[in-house]
Amino acid sequence: VQLQASGGGLVQPGGSLRLSCAVSGRTFSGYVMGWFRQAPGKEREYVSSISWNGGSTYYADSVKGRFTISRDNAKNVYLQMNSLKPEDTAVYYCAAGAVRGLLADKDEYEYWGQGTQVTVSS
Repeated sequence: VQLQASGGGLVQPGGSLRLSCAVSGRTFSGYVMGWFRQAPGKEREYVSSISWNGGSTYYADSVKGRFTISRDNAKNVYLQMNSLKPEDTAVYYCAAGAVRGLLADKDEYEYWGQGTQVTVSS
C-alpha cells in the first residue's frame, strides 16, 4: 500500500502548483482521500478531501476558492493550488481513510504519503 505525493516546489506569491498523489498497492474502495499540510513548528492541518467517487469535495476555509481537489479513473488524487500565498508554505501530505467522523481529523486517515514541500516566496 503506497501513496506517493509529488509536484511541490518553489513558487512566487500568486502562482500555481498542482500536487499529485499516486495510489498503488490496493484500491481504496469507499475511502476518502485527503490533503493535509504541516508548516515548521505547527500542527498538521487539514486542507481538502474528496469522496471515493469524486462526487463530494471539501475544503478548509483558508484554501476555499483557491484550491481544487480532484481524482481520476485510476483513483489518483490531485490538488490544484492557485493564488498561492506565503502562508501556504508547508509540507503537503496525501492520505486515505475510511472516515467515520470529522474529515478534518487526521486520526481518521489510516494511510499517508511521504509529503512534498511547497514553498511560496518571492
